Parts: sequence; C-alpha cells; structure tokens
Amino acid sequence: MSESRFRALLLRRSGEQIEAAVEHLDEDDLPAGDVLVRVRYSDVNYKDGLAITGTGHRQVVQHFPFVPGIDFAGVVERSDSDRFRPGDEVVLTGWGVGEKHWGGFAEKARVSAEWLVPLPTGMTMRQAMAYGTAGLSAMLCVDALERHGIDPKREVLVTGAGGGVGSVALLLLHRLGYHVVASSGRPEQEAYLRSLGAQSLVGRSTLAEPPAQPLLPERWGGVIDNVGGTTLAHALAGMAYGGAIASLGLVGGRDLNTTVLPFIMRGVALLGVDSVYCPTERRITAWRRLAELIPDGLPGESIEEIGLDELPARAAAIMKGHVRGRTIVAL
Repeated sequence: MSESRFRALLLRRSGEQIEAAVEHLDEDDLPAGDVLVRVRYSDVNYKDGLAITGTGHRQVVQHFPFVPGIDFAGVVERSDSDRFRPGDEVVLTGWGVGEKHWGGFAEKARVSAEWLVPLPTGMTMRQAMAYGTAGLSAMLCVDALERHGIDPKREVLVTGAGGGVGSVALLLLHRLGYHVVASSGRPEQEAYLRSLGAQSLVGRSTLAEPPAQPLLPERWGGVIDNVGGTTLAHALAGMAYGGAIASLGLVGGRDLNTTVLPFIMRGVALLGVDSVYCPTERRITAWRRLAELIPDGLPGESIEEIGLDELPARAAAIMKGHVRGRTIVAL
C-alpha cells in the first residue's frame, strides 16, 4: 500500500440507516486543512457513539461519507502553518471535528492548525487519549469550581461517575483534596469508583427522582454534573450556601425543571462548561494541569484499548451504558 493510503472507519448512509466499516482511503480524500497528522491514538466518547449508531435526539453527522472521531493524538507529517513542524506531537479535541469535519478514527487526518495543541511535556500520546475530550472536560469543570471558590469542607458530588468525564473528575478532585461523592447506577462499580477517590456513593435512582421540595438540606458544596435533567434539578435543590455546579452533560435529558430558590436563597451558581469551542490558551493550560496532577496517567483498570474494527460494537455498548472508564483506539 502506498504511503498516501490509510485505513479509516467510514460512515455511509443507507436509507435511514448508518453503516460503519473500515475502508482504505487516500490522502486526496481528506478534507481541507493546513496540517496533515499521522494519527497514533484516538478514543471513544458518548458523542462518537451517537455518530456511529445514528441514534439520539439529533443526528451528529449530517453529510456522508464521513470519518467520525472527535479526538486524536498524533505526529505532524506536513504543515503549511508556522505553528507546527513535521515531527511535532499534537492533540486535537473539539472544534466540530468528528461532527462537521472528518475526525480521528483514521490513520491520517488533515485539520486546521488552530484546532491543534502541543502534546504537554511529560505526557504520552496514549495518555492524552486516555483523557481525551472527557479528561479535558473534567479538568475544565474542576477549574470552574476552583475559580468559584467552593467550600473545601463540603462534599463534592460527581454524577455519571462511572463514565469518562466522571472517572477523571473523581481522580482530579481526590488529588486536590476534596471530599468526593460518586453517583452511579451500577453498584458493581463501587470498588472501581473508590479506587479513583470516591469516599462514598449515592445511587443514581436517588437523584433521578424530582426533589421532594425546592430546597433540600444543604449538602453539596460543588457538583460536576454529566447527566442533566432531573438529576441536575435534584442536585440543585441540595446545594449548600454559595455552592456551584459545573454542568456539561445531558444523557439524562436536556430539559431542566427547577425553581429559582437555590439561586436567590442560597447564592448557588450554575456554571456551564464547554470543551468543543474552548479557547486555545485555556485548553493548553488544562492539558498542562492534567499532566501535573496525574503525572502517571489514568489507572490501567480504567482504560481499555481497542482497534478500528471494534469501534461499531463499542459505540453500541456506549449507547447502552455498558462501558466504564475510558476506551482508547490504537491506530
């Protein structure tokens, strides 16, 4: 096979169905961009599951054929930008890659230099994809709570704790000395969640019911919420005075049925966190902090490595909630 040929997971639409298969492509098939990257690792996120399976309240991918994969780490092969040179190790997350622009489930990717950040010193490309969008999002959430100045004596709740964002958030908060409470719907994961730093657990069903009253007893100094919907409304009702919630997920629903009472009677803040279009300098800082706070990378038991051919099955498993921790894709 010529050097310009490479393997990729390609999505094609067949009627109302999306078909995913590994195919051989040529560099000329790639979309426009000023940097060509040889991809070494990618990872699998909830949004990738939506893209590959074609499920969800909206179609993540709108045009076909298409290469999904919202994250990747690799080595620059060619660059028309002054920011990067051949041989540079780089990371990409967000910016609509894997949704609007061909993504990282391929051995090569061509993208805008503005979307890339240098791989942090001391971090491997494999470690970077063990974090991926999930790790970056978790770090941005922790940073948002820190900037708000939450009470370190109060408990910090992480919802959806068994997922990618939740797993990294637990570890980060634990490393920073917070009392962390994990919420998960899978009791069999208790040992795993405690190994990441959770000091206690709350069942998902407890938070999945609407709160009995607009204000519950004050408990949470901070919350990292990956779920949204009723879970977020329940967490809001139980916030301590001056607490804050970093919100970034909607697997439990995008509607929020709550009252203004937590905001006007307890001074609670709801902090939206976005990792897709986060400014580059903030990304660089977050990646550096990840390397500093977790210098050895994520624990091995929280990572599973697969190949391109295994992606369709893994996407289906993610949509059924059968995957814990992080899944990386070795290219």
